[in-house]
Amino acid sequence: MKELVKIRDLTVKFYTYEGIVSALNGVSFDIFSGETLGLVGETGSGKTVTGLSILRLIMPPGKIESGNIFFGDGKEPIDLLKLSEQRMRRLRGSQIAMVFQEPGAALNPVFSIGEQLTEGILMHRRQEIASRALESIELQISGDDSIWAQILKPARLIERRLYKDITSSRELFPRLINLIPVLRRLLHGLRDEASKIAIATLRDVEIPDAARILKQYPHELSGGMKQRVVIAMALTCCSRLIIADEPTTSLDVTIQVQIIELLKKLKREFNSSLLYITHNLGVAAEICDRVAVMYAGNICEIASVLDIFKNPVHPYTKALMAAVPKPGEEPRAIGGFVPDPLALPNGCRFHPRCPKASEACSLELPGMVEIAPGHSVACHLF
Repeated sequence: MKELVKIRDLTVKFYTYEGIVSALNGVSFDIFSGETLGLVGETGSGKTVTGLSILRLIMPPGKIESGNIFFGDGKEPIDLLKLSEQRMRRLRGSQIAMVFQEPGAALNPVFSIGEQLTEGILMHRRQEIASRALESIELQISGDDSIWAQILKPARLIERRLYKDITSSRELFPRLINLIPVLRRLLHGLRDEASKIAIATLRDVEIPDAARILKQYPHELSGGMKQRVVIAMALTCCSRLIIADEPTTSLDVTIQVQIIELLKKLKREFNSSLLYITHNLGVAAEICDRVAVMYAGNICEIASVLDIFKNPVHPYTKALMAAVPKPGEEPRAIGGFVPDPLALPNGCRFHPRCPKASEACSLELPGMVEIAPGHSVACHLF
């Protein structure tokens, strides 16, 4: 498999009044085309910051200090951290989309579902829907070639965004008067085509009566329905990478199962890659192909989902597995506390809580070592 995303030595810091918070410290991992990579760890480990960094949505006082995020499975992937904001805006939604943790906060309460869905379609798929809308106009007036010559050809110029060609040619000014009604029909056609795509996407996420849902507002939908709408927003432009930030946390168990099955189905249909951020190891086991374990802004271990659950080697990964409730077994809490992000310990971040810590663990941060094909760990024991 080819790498779709390659993150190398990503460092993110937040400059607060109380001090500097090292949210990510030299994070490196890959996401392959068509796979689901799970990013797991305790609250505050840096999972969400990693997802936001890929989209370059780290807001002040946060700052991406260093590193590279390469995107694309071709010969020359682009470094997202070196793109202009304008180019990055084009990629958001069209190539990379994010499903946020709280669907109620991700949806604007004053706009209908249809308005919020079609906004991204009109922005990222304008050429496609403009061509469809123009084709429908051509069919309606195809009997008169002179109308096509005088009106639709300037409309084609507008579709291709050649504004200079229109405004610089005085010959086209008289035609603009005749063009106004066609442009009105074109705008209506654009909205109609965007609505058709939105309805089809809502059906893909198994929302019944999609045409009616387009007219409703977020407060009129249940939590599960809102989450499906947010997933639909991520799918409207057939994004190659979908970042799902704990999309089932606020839902009840039965709806969680439905959303997980839906994500698995959509990933197969759209052949997208999925970065699934969660603290629930059971969900990770159900949906992920590989799992990366994070602790205090560092990747501790990364392996296939089978290796992580059958053969965890990092002490933190083992402690996480032991804390998961199992039938007939008493879950064991991880000793100690998550370190203060303003005063992270030297060396390995986990060593104050690690039962196998040695002197070296408190002095030097371990690097990532491959102990088996596809199984890497950052621990002095290896």
